[in-house]
Amino acid sequence: MRHATSPAGWLFRQSSCLLIAAIWSLPLGLLFSPFKHSGSALADSESVTTDQSVPHSSEMVPEPDRVFEPGLAPESDPVPEPDLAPEPDMTQHSVQLDPLNSPYPIPWNWVLATQDEGNGASTPKLRYYRTQALISPDGQFAAYSRIQMQVMPDFTHSRVNSVLFVENLRTGDLQTVTAASPFADNPFMPNREPQRAGMIAILIPVAWSASGDRILAREFESLFGTDIASDFAVVWERQTNRIRTIAPSGVQYSNAILLGWSQTNPDRVLFRAGQIGDETWNLWAVDFTGQTIAAIEDQPVTFGQTVTNVWAGPQAHR
Repeated sequence: MRHATSPAGWLFRQSSCLLIAAIWSLPLGLLFSPFKHSGSALADSESVTTDQSVPHSSEMVPEPDRVFEPGLAPESDPVPEPDLAPEPDMTQHSVQLDPLNSPYPIPWNWVLATQDEGNGASTPKLRYYRTQALISPDGQFAAYSRIQMQVMPDFTHSRVNSVLFVENLRTGDLQTVTAASPFADNPFMPNREPQRAGMIAILIPVAWSASGDRILAREFESLFGTDIASDFAVVWERQTNRIRTIAPSGVQYSNAILLGWSQTNPDRVLFRAGQIGDETWNLWAVDFTGQTIAAIEDQPVTFGQTVTNVWAGPQAHR
């Protein structure tokens, strides 16, 4: 599985503010102000490390288009090789923009273009996007996200939220996965509390575990018009149907970037976290309870295969 390059080199050896300034200097780059403070409303992760169980999704959300017809799951190797995610020098910009220059970019280009489309509109608009599917190593499951954006005339009041689907490719059964982080919201849940104006909460699949019994997803959260932006890790366990939302705890940082599973300890995930403006950001390994330790001589790994289908990308709207 091929991913974009890691954010470590250029982002952390040069001024991080220069990277943010480069992103925000584009025509649609006024959606945020540059990162400039040393604390983040999302950095207090001890309060968001959660362990939850969720019901089956069929009664919760509209059924999306399937990745494959049930019973036609692709063949795959039973013992997959991990994809190492090293952190090389990043001297070139990736095609897909990402506010944190993550190796697993959210569809930020679509967010910017969608907001630009809504500028000057007299009424709010709803727009949708579907990510590519990430197939488990055993070929039994596919994970993909549906993202909803409510576009307001004033961009600081626009909202972006999402839900992750895990589809059983043999039976067609669907499971929804949502985060329990500060800005998380399932836009397809009935009678839900409305999001705060300006919130961004985008959940996308990052990697399966080697055995395919867990899915790791990136929850990116931010606020339009502010310098708040950080990642959370969301882990869904197939056997127990538990969802855990985790982030580094007990360490000081303004922004964290999810990198993948720990190669040294498969029961931990790796984050790069630090303060905007600092040249060096530390690598942290976080377990499912939020316990955080320094990751020495560790590197992120990923499993699974990315599949593009005709439903991926911006969705048709009325």
